[in-house]
Amino acid sequence: MSENHCLKYGGPKINVDAKLVRSYTSHILDVIGNPTIEPSEAAWVASETINAFRDHVNPGFLEYRKTAANGSPDAAVEWTDAGRNTFRDLRGREYIDFLGGFGIFNVGHRHPKVVKAVRDQLARQPLHSQDLLDPLRALLAKTLAMIAPGDLQYAFFCNSGTESVEGALKLARAFDPDKPTIICATKGFHGKSFGALAGTAKGAFRKPFGPMLPGVRHVAFDDLPMLEKTMEACRLVGEDVGAVLLEPIQGEGGVNIPAPGYLTGVRALCDRYGALLILDEVQTGMGRTGKMFACEHENVAPDIMCLAKALGGGVMPIGAVLATRAVFSRLFDNPFLHTTTFGGNPLACAAAIATIDVLLEERLPERAARMGEMMLAGIRRAVAGHEDKVVAVRGKGLLIAIEFANNEIGFEIGRYLFDHGILVAGTLINSQTIRIEPPLTIEEHQAERLFIELAGALGSLPRQQVA
Repeated sequence: MSENHCLKYGGPKINVDAKLVRSYTSHILDVIGNPTIEPSEAAWVASETINAFRDHVNPGFLEYRKTAANGSPDAAVEWTDAGRNTFRDLRGREYIDFLGGFGIFNVGHRHPKVVKAVRDQLARQPLHSQDLLDPLRALLAKTLAMIAPGDLQYAFFCNSGTESVEGALKLARAFDPDKPTIICATKGFHGKSFGALAGTAKGAFRKPFGPMLPGVRHVAFDDLPMLEKTMEACRLVGEDVGAVLLEPIQGEGGVNIPAPGYLTGVRALCDRYGALLILDEVQTGMGRTGKMFACEHENVAPDIMCLAKALGGGVMPIGAVLATRAVFSRLFDNPFLHTTTFGGNPLACAAAIATIDVLLEERLPERAARMGEMMLAGIRRAVAGHEDKVVAVRGKGLLIAIEFANNEIGFEIGRYLFDHGILVAGTLINSQTIRIEPPLTIEEHQAERLFIELAGALGSLPRQQVA
């Protein structure tokens, strides 16, 4: 092996300058502890952030955020929330959040009830001992069982959507080891840890880490005949399907909405072939599409459901795997078959309980349905006359997409909107389809601002040649 391909280990650091490190960390803590930030401190934070991303996190992120930089790298450094639907960067400039942290901020930024629940629990006990029964985990599990569709009764808590998918896959395999095949959909996204990545359908994420988890196959999304033929073929060759894993609406894949009846048909096929239905509601759940869970639009109940993102109220990270008693019972004899140290910690559970309370109290799923109709209509008005640039506008509730003729147009639109105080983002690290996914608390006047700026962005670009 050539020297260029050898890993070089420089040995342990000696004579670490503890005084220098403490000077650095103390300065950071002082900045965090100050409710305001002076221009000189803002410049220091911006410089340190950019340099540390380049040298210690990943320089690729600096290139990725060039959409937002617009000639000033510190434009991509956010600093503080500025209201339920807005945030500010280090320069003090305010942005309307039409991205919502990819679906995190359903109840808005820093909802006071969620923040209070976390603070109250923090004052009592931040983390549990791991050995005794922790009450908030039990109380959250019961709360979720009260609102979940169908017979979903038990919950396992983790820290992210990816982890929730990992747990769902393990539950499916444990439920019936004689049915090893798991079917997923093209354009689907389920996370990037090794098991979840096997379900994710984007080749660019998969190829560097292949081969993938065995037994996972993909069929076209929203294609019941193809799913049925695949399930039949698997049965014929002795590789019966144990589970079908789907997003009710594909979020990261471009807000792809299946035809009416698709989920109902998938449920029927799973019942016919004795397969579990796993619904990944990490992005579509918690009111996003106009129902508490997107599967409720067709009155379909899964055997396993994955949650995360908005479950923590935009304050704490938390994921959950919900399952029926029959499925979850495989863990009864040995509850340590699948565990995680920080999953279901008291702070995260407090945030999730408060989030559910807010969603119900403020009727945010219903609000998402109403505002979604208003925003779809407004966006369609804004793009009218720009059919050379805009291919489609689609959405359900406040999960909306604008698909452009190409990536370059979407990139320029995103940059224009950011420069005019509006944050959006592409899907699957591409700007051809831009996602509109604001907090469910977004106000009508903020939506109107988006329509105006979107029309201005489209008008600023030259007409495209239509083939």
